[in-house]
Amino acid sequence: MNLFKSILYTILSIQESILKLRLSKTLNAKNFSLKKVHYYKGSTLTLSSLAENEKQRLEEELKLILTRYNYNPEKILEYIQTQGTKVIHLDNAARLLNSIGENEGFIYPSKGAKAVYISLITEKSIQFRTNEMFILSKGNINKYYFIYHLYNWFAYKHKIAGLDPESQNLLKKYLFETTDTKQLQLSEIYKLKDAINQDKAAIEFVIKLCRNFEGTKQALEKMQKLGSANL
Repeated sequence: MNLFKSILYTILSIQESILKLRLSKTLNAKNFSLKKVHYYKGSTLTLSSLAENEKQRLEEELKLILTRYNYNPEKILEYIQTQGTKVIHLDNAARLLNSIGENEGFIYPSKGAKAVYISLITEKSIQFRTNEMFILSKGNINKYYFIYHLYNWFAYKHKIAGLDPESQNLLKKYLFETTDTKQLQLSEIYKLKDAINQDKAAIEFVIKLCRNFEGTKQALEKMQKLGSANL
């Protein structure tokens, strides 16, 4: 299933499901997404407004990186490696990753059986923990799909909520395994909600950039058509 299309389709339905959870699950759970008032340099801010300001700063920094490297994926990948993230090119990366429920592009840190598999296909060694990395097929890289993964990598490096491995695993389970949200603890629901919000932010960022190059509709159609199998 195309991840990009799936997220667009489920954003509204999952948020509705979240609101329907029983209030009893709120006991002993912390919600880091709730609005709380803070005072900063004489101004009153909520956590949501602080998060929005952080998002804007992040996107401005990311635009500077994209401009510096002229939106060239290969040049940006060289920059990514200087930041301590491995970049691996494989034959048929999409096929190899789809077998463990991953799409080629930015891969979050893994542990256990998934880490063993990833280390075998990338390093030909056995590791029970792997750090974040980019795994890509050899050949041309689709610019728009790459920027989507670049956004997630950059946000992950900035420790934005919803981009930790646990939150992303919950998102994958909901999208591809029809996980029932009623079975989740409230803390997991908040992580899932943050993951959805960050995926939505990444998609919206790509759409904004698309408008600078071509019509949004054509860009979205191209991104959906190529998908993860033709990154």
